[in-house]
Amino acid sequence: MDTKTTSDKVTKKYFSKFKDSIVSMPNLVRMQTDSYEWLKTEGIKELLEEFSPIQDYSKKKFILEFLGFTIDELKQTEYSAKANNLTLEAPLRIKVKLTNKELGTTKEQEIFLSDFPFMTDHGTFVVNGIERVIVPQLARSFGVQFMLNQIKGKKYFASKIIPSRGIWIEIETDPDGAIYVRIDNKRKVPATCLLRIFGLDTDEKIEKAFAGVEGGGLTYIKNTLEKDTTKTVEDSYVEIYRRLRPGEPADMLNYENSKSYIDSIFDQERYDLSLIGRYKINYRLGMPIDNIKKEPRVLSLNDLVAVISNIIKMNNDPMAREDDIDNLGNRRVRGVGELFQQKLRTGMIRMKRNIQDRMSTVDPTSLVPSQLINNRPFMTAIKEFLTSNQLSQFMSQKNCLDELEHLRRLSALGPGGLNRERAGFEVRDVHPSHYGRICPIQTPEGPNVGLVVHLAIHAKINEFGIIETPYRKVVDGKVTNDVVYLSALDELKYNIAHAGVRYDKKTGELQDDMVEARVRTQAGVIAKDKIDFMDVALNQAYSVSTSMIPFLEHDDSTRVMMGSNMQKQAVSCIKPEAPFVATGMEEKAAYDTGRVVICEEDGEVESMDASKIVIKGKDKKKKTYDLATFLRSNAFTTIHQRPIVNMGQQIKKGEVIADNYSTDRGQMSLGQNALVAFLSWRGANFEDAIIISERMVKEDKFSSIHVEEYSVSVRDTKLGPEITTCDIPNVGEDKLKDLDEDGIVRIGAEVRAGDILVGKISPKGEVELTPEERLLRSIFGERARDVKDTSLRLDHGKQGRIVGIKIFSRDNGDKLEPGVIKQIFIEVAKLRKISVGDKLAGRHGNKGVISKVLPAEDMPYLEDGTPVDIILNPLGVASRMNIGQILETHLGWAASKLGYQAITPAFAGATEEEIKEELKKAGIPEDGKVKMYDGRTGDAFDQKVTVGQIYMLKLDHMVEDKLHMRSIGPYSLITQQPLGGKAQSGGQRFGEMEVWALEGYGAAHTLQEMLTIKSDDILGRSSAYNSIIRGEKFKSPNLPASFHVLLSELRGLSLDIELKGLKNQQDLK
Repeated sequence: MDTKTTSDKVTKKYFSKFKDSIVSMPNLVRMQTDSYEWLKTEGIKELLEEFSPIQDYSKKKFILEFLGFTIDELKQTEYSAKANNLTLEAPLRIKVKLTNKELGTTKEQEIFLSDFPFMTDHGTFVVNGIERVIVPQLARSFGVQFMLNQIKGKKYFASKIIPSRGIWIEIETDPDGAIYVRIDNKRKVPATCLLRIFGLDTDEKIEKAFAGVEGGGLTYIKNTLEKDTTKTVEDSYVEIYRRLRPGEPADMLNYENSKSYIDSIFDQERYDLSLIGRYKINYRLGMPIDNIKKEPRVLSLNDLVAVISNIIKMNNDPMAREDDIDNLGNRRVRGVGELFQQKLRTGMIRMKRNIQDRMSTVDPTSLVPSQLINNRPFMTAIKEFLTSNQLSQFMSQKNCLDELEHLRRLSALGPGGLNRERAGFEVRDVHPSHYGRICPIQTPEGPNVGLVVHLAIHAKINEFGIIETPYRKVVDGKVTNDVVYLSALDELKYNIAHAGVRYDKKTGELQDDMVEARVRTQAGVIAKDKIDFMDVALNQAYSVSTSMIPFLEHDDSTRVMMGSNMQKQAVSCIKPEAPFVATGMEEKAAYDTGRVVICEEDGEVESMDASKIVIKGKDKKKKTYDLATFLRSNAFTTIHQRPIVNMGQQIKKGEVIADNYSTDRGQMSLGQNALVAFLSWRGANFEDAIIISERMVKEDKFSSIHVEEYSVSVRDTKLGPEITTCDIPNVGEDKLKDLDEDGIVRIGAEVRAGDILVGKISPKGEVELTPEERLLRSIFGERARDVKDTSLRLDHGKQGRIVGIKIFSRDNGDKLEPGVIKQIFIEVAKLRKISVGDKLAGRHGNKGVISKVLPAEDMPYLEDGTPVDIILNPLGVASRMNIGQILETHLGWAASKLGYQAITPAFAGATEEEIKEELKKAGIPEDGKVKMYDGRTGDAFDQKVTVGQIYMLKLDHMVEDKLHMRSIGPYSLITQQPLGGKAQSGGQRFGEMEVWALEGYGAAHTLQEMLTIKSDDILGRSSAYNSIIRGEKFKSPNLPASFHVLLSELRGLSLDIELKGLKNQQDLK
């Protein structure tokens, strides 16, 4: 435990038993940036090589070759792309060579292929002004997998060969002792039949190839040869072709057809194991993996022989076990680069077909490469991928942590992945191989549980897409500083100790003879000399969000999961405040989001204001850092950067010079510190309700700024163009006072519901004019023409201040939809103070809704007269088993009194004794309980109360977004009943159970009213309105519209319905 004061005057006290890890944490968004860099340098090159050269169908006229590509410089910055609703992209050009075989000429040309999307420094894409994230996919790995089939109590092994592109091959053992092959899920053929077409053309060669298989493997091969009716290669081709094309006419079942079809299936163009598939096959079958990049990526005879040999060995070995498909060694991450490349490949296939079609129709004498290439399919593929792919997601931006964790998310869903309806428990469950690779805690609570996961902090993804985690090497019971990254399959061979084992700091000698470790992934105790590796950090197994929860080890796992997820829902406050109790992860998390401004070289602050910081370097050159001010985020909060340096201050390279909207002096700060008492207070904090002091409202402790965008399109209609103007018919002067001559509201104006944001008039349809109107028209000209007010007004229930206006016009060369002349976007910002109904939460899954805002003088107070800020219910702790919040309460109070920030990392933080010691130093009782007095009466409470500082977060679930009421509103056309939901301004459903309740009370008239005039009795609704106006009694209700719908349904079923006993003819209408 040591104390350290950093340059920005934050005194930190470390309560960690262990010093920093010897492995520095990697850049937390590296998974995204590395994959994209691979795409730019290798991925596109690989794609062009795959399709080059392209020949015409006859292969006699033209050859088109791709020689290389270049990507130009960016056209604009990230922020200018956002401001102008553009995509952040740069032109991609390819160099092509066209050879005319008939004339013997070659032509080279550089051609623009498409605008290629650029990734920002922090791993996102800007598409049409909106930030998006490509979530990497966690999918089944290509290669070979061995499965077990149990038939009548006996074990029979099988395998699947899964390529990146092409047909799947299944090899299985039958109870009759023979080995069969299924190609592309069709009917099975004996395995020897496939071996013949791969080169083992005689029975002797086949038997010789399997002669070395232990355990009498030849019986399986002999049984298979007996079942195999084919004896020659020609017969084998025809037999497999018959199974693959069962409906083929007899005259087509010949050797030539069969050979060309089957050879094409296993040809390089249609079958590709990929580099990963080749690596996994060689790794699993014990073949060399040193020169993997030069090995063929199609299936070879050696592969088939090795797979079948392995099946035979497993069949003969009673201890053999099938591959665990849920092991992370058998799953791999498909990053943004690979997903993008896969989509571009479909574009290239379409483009190739177009090129070949044009080659056969154009005039060969004057042809140049640009005439052949139509880049539309390629551009469409890019656009489709970014806008409509399931893995291309609208970036979650409630706060910086939310952004960071979205970039570190892995999804098992998406194209080629799992379906959430069909995914079982096994694939969702935590697996031992997740340790250090995938966080076992952080996952959504809904239907995606276990399918959407997050990368652990030290995990990295290797070139094959396999997740690896670092370990320190232990040799003969001595810890070394060598760090090795292991995959989940490599880990199966070793014994690995946890990071908390005791060892001598100088010699590295482990101090205990028997050490707790994972013995080949199973928990156990083992002698120290048998330890191979140890963890590099105590929080190695967890994600960023989970690692930011102090005293994590004292909380129940479900509550930690809620805490992890709720930190991402925290709304950024106006004045971010760092927690008194932190874990040490906060600075790294803030730094890697890319949202704080980092100094790029040593220098001195020369000038600064709210929009920029100018730093003069050692070579006297000035560097200007622009700051983002009150930009709208995807979650309608604000992206805002604040300088944290002073004039003349000396700055070092890599130092944070400006905070963002959820950091405080370079630390991730999602909430506010508050003085909390665990106390029941007059039933107002029943069932997790929270009572807060009015001081929190007055001091804007939890106030946040929210920005909403409203847009209007000015169209060219059939009757003429719409016009934006402040001259709007039948609107009073007070409504027009904030509009300029174009009818657009001014920046800074205060607006309320119904106020005009953009004044717009549309032409009405012309009607036949009377002579008087014609005279007026001729005197006053066009002004007397009929127009309709179609102005953009602020929605019901909204208010705020105008902070931004964007105008896009066809005259300025902006890209707009067809028929749109101009598009105007208005941003309205609102300061939201905390209020009753808002949701607050701590970092330990302790959430609740504010039930009361009490005046500070009514809040319970301490002996020195200090009123507490928040009252929590003590019953919310014991049953939830999140004791971490109590330890945080105690340590937070001591830290605030002694003026430092306590750093207490997960699994290595402050002990109870250390917390008691700190409380003692702060002059607080060791148990953290003090005498408290009721603010209303001044009387002391009977018992002492636990008081302290807790870091509370205001969550995105705010009452203002949820509050909803309806007096009049829209009705459904079919049933004539009110619509449902806030978005439709709907009513509350009065369902059958509510009907039973009123029946139970015998409230007949209320019930009748509910089901008729308040619902779908059209005549009754209007007569009730008239009765209210005239002050008369309601008339008796009529038949509801839903009854007529029922009649129509029955008549639709050909039933003749006749109504009897009607009161009046009016009901029939």
